[in-house]
Amino acid sequence: MASLGKRIGEFRRRKDVTQERLAELMNVTAQAVSKWENDICCPDISLLPKLADYFGVSLDLLLRGEAAGTVRMQESKDICDKVLRITVAPPGGGNEVKLNLPLPLVKSGGGVGAGVIRIVKDGEGKDGKSFAQAIEGIDFNEVVRLAQSGTVGNFMEIKTKEGDAVSMTIE
Repeated sequence: MASLGKRIGEFRRRKDVTQERLAELMNVTAQAVSKWENDICCPDISLLPKLADYFGVSLDLLLRGEAAGTVRMQESKDICDKVLRITVAPPGGGNEVKLNLPLPLVKSGGGVGAGVIRIVKDGEGKDGKSFAQAIEGIDFNEVVRLAQSGTVGNFMEIKTKEGDAVSMTIE
């Protein structure tokens, strides 16, 4: 199993950013990022949520190193307290577009996908257009069926031809 430092390095490379740029974003030195990635030291605990958010992963994935895309079954099949999280991260560390939808809302609206695409296209510029293109073909009814079967976790990670990293998680 990879160490925390190795995971930080891997997530940073996936976002196609330099150690210097990550250091700027975390308000630390490039040397600190290098030490993290070489397992000389660990990030301050207060930086862990910020790192996880920036990389678009859970704290659990950042700290424990579960394989990306790990899906597990949960005993509770009630979707009332579950959320569908969709993240689109453009290459080079640009602004991520994140959408958190309560699953009851997804279930009640068969046209949720079309509505989300319209809202995002109208209000978000280039990143919104990229986001809309990334989720255009998603069958939200199938996502609801997955959740109702007890599926939780990151069940989809793709890279679009434009280089955007798209992930979908049921939590």
